[in-house]
Amino acid sequence: MKKVLLDTNIIIHRESTPMSRDDIGVLFNWLDKMQYVKCIHKSTIEEVNRHRDKKHRDTMNIKLQSYESLNTVAPICSKVQNILDNEKGNDKTDTFLLNEVHEDRVDILITEDKNIHNKAEKLGISEKVFKIDEFLHKITTENPELVEYKVLSIRKAYFGNLSLRDSFFDSFKEDYKRFEQWFNRKSEEICYVSESEKKIV
Repeated sequence: MKKVLLDTNIIIHRESTPMSRDDIGVLFNWLDKMQYVKCIHKSTIEEVNRHRDKKHRDTMNIKLQSYESLNTVAPICSKVQNILDNEKGNDKTDTFLLNEVHEDRVDILITEDKNIHNKAEKLGISEKVFKIDEFLHKITTENPELVEYKVLSIRKAYFGNLSLRDSFFDSFKEDYKRFEQWFNRKSEEICYVSESEKKIV
């Protein structure tokens, strides 16, 4: 079975009440559908238990039991150690997560943390580290037969009729310098759009 390591920010988005992101439910649905083992690092448990509110801590600890906790920590390789030598605090915690991916203890990492993505690129493992929208794009592209189009309200559209100002495109514009030029060249081409409350998902 494939293992996905979920960063603390993903767990908080999922387990907070109410959920702070609409796409979290879609993400977890796909992880279940593709039979990923949902893993958490011990640093996530430690972070949850640093919360000042005991009731919140107790509630979150119960919820964390539905995840597979990594019981061992991968040895730190030299490339990761070079990054750790210049870090402290939460930055080190993030790098420990990346080490699990680098050492193949897990298959992928899902995180919304930009710094983690930057470090993944330095380590040469960016193809294994995803933002939520990147993972959803990858998994639906690779498994179109499993997409429930009626549920997701999929429709055909021209690229040129979509608004680049939609928040869905923010991370693409941020990560790819020439994204807007690429997008505009596609204006007469057809794409498939899933919308929720008039937002592209």
